[in-house]
Amino acid sequence: MRQPTPLERRIDGFAHRLLAGAPSHGVRAVCIEVGVFVLKQAWACIFGAALLFVIVGARLWYPDDAALARNDFLTIAAIVIQVVMVTTRLESGRELWVIVLFHLTGTAMELFKTDVGSWTYEADGVLRLGAVPLFSGFMYAAVGSYLVRVYRLFDLGFVRYPRRWLTAVVAVAIYANFFTHHWIWDLRWVLLLAVVLLWSRTVMYARVWRRVIRMPLLAAFGGVAVFIYLAENIGTWSGAWLYPDQLDGWQPVSVTKLVSWFLLMIISVVLVAWVYPPRPPTAREQVISPAQDASA
Repeated sequence: MRQPTPLERRIDGFAHRLLAGAPSHGVRAVCIEVGVFVLKQAWACIFGAALLFVIVGARLWYPDDAALARNDFLTIAAIVIQVVMVTTRLESGRELWVIVLFHLTGTAMELFKTDVGSWTYEADGVLRLGAVPLFSGFMYAAVGSYLVRVYRLFDLGFVRYPRRWLTAVVAVAIYANFFTHHWIWDLRWVLLLAVVLLWSRTVMYARVWRRVIRMPLLAAFGGVAVFIYLAENIGTWSGAWLYPDQLDGWQPVSVTKLVSWFLLMIISVVLVAWVYPPRPPTAREQVISPAQDASA
């Protein structure tokens, strides 16, 4: 079982005392389970939510003529958020290494994609690599932070998870395609089919409070991709970066980007799985109610 951080243990203890007398059946029990699910998801998103709040705040209130460029402000703010996450024990040292890996792989992609014109950033500030402000890597790190936290908070278990070496091969191919499709045939649909074939039989078990829910892992991937897509729309609206069709005026990000984010999820999940090897659910976790089974 993945161990919570010290702060999370204190919060978990308080939550257990608060909910100790809660009913286990009926409408109130369902509402409590839904509430706990939402709160856990919000807690898992804390890094990304804080970063998105800063990005939007900078769009609304940061002065255009400030001595410190907006991109540099965003980079410093992202570093502060990460430092707070570590010093307050919201993230463990082991998780920090995963997030650093997300940061590096994301920044490498950013350097290439901005060079070929896939998207652009404002050309201000000094905390940058070429055309890429350093805060961009933290946006990928936010995805990594969410995954490692949700993995722990819901104590995820998996049935029929694919062999990790196979998932690594697919993840490497997906990452490579983000670069090579500019010169050769775009293989994203072939890779999408490979993902479906590889994970189609995998079922995820997630403990909420008293109940354990289960769902196809591909559905979970899709749900996370949708939320990232929504966050991307907020990010581009704030001017943090822009796609070519947004340069003359903001418009929603093309829905075709959902496929890209879905495939990026695979890379993210594979990276996390090498630090937290997927485990099967316990016998107790596999005992779920008929209603849960029907909804799975």
